[in-house]
Amino acid sequence: MSVKGQEFPAYDSRGIQGMGLAYATSNRGACHLRGYTVASEVLGIPVKTDPHVTEGKAGLVKAFQDATAVFDSSGCASSRPSRGRSPTSSRSCRPRARATGRWRSWRSVGERIWNLERQFNNAAGFTGKDDNLPPRLTTEPAKSGPAKGLVNGLDKMLPEYYELRGWSKDGVPTAATLSRLGLSA
Repeated sequence: MSVKGQEFPAYDSRGIQGMGLAYATSNRGACHLRGYTVASEVLGIPVKTDPHVTEGKAGLVKAFQDATAVFDSSGCASSRPSRGRSPTSSRSCRPRARATGRWRSWRSVGERIWNLERQFNNAAGFTGKDDNLPPRLTTEPAKSGPAKGLVNGLDKMLPEYYELRGWSKDGVPTAATLSRLGLSA
């Protein structure tokens, strides 16, 4: 059970739909650290979302992935976005934010990082076909627990995710997206 060669962490994506999309689209495989939607879907941080529905999960995953990319690259990872904080809420980041004045555009920074990583992976041979989950999670319903009878709805979430990211139906950043972000093809 893996995505892009990385085994799954603790969460069954049949019961936490957003995590399934996050696992499938993570630039480093089935990783819960690159889009920890458990914060919203289970813990209610920053807002509670229903873990069993697919609606709205593409935007949720994108937001968590972009925020995590900023935190991980800034050296401010001690105040993770999954705790519902902004980049400037961390004591270690406030002076940096004031000094550089760059936190106003943190969302676009995260989006740029995510797209650069995607370009790297595309060049290394990963394609939209790799943005997938093992068939067991998309075809075999959970047998017990709160998600009993559910499968992961990746087929519903992935097209919306690609559209929100500004990627082609094959999961490739479009020329327009790369231009908007100041990146080259």
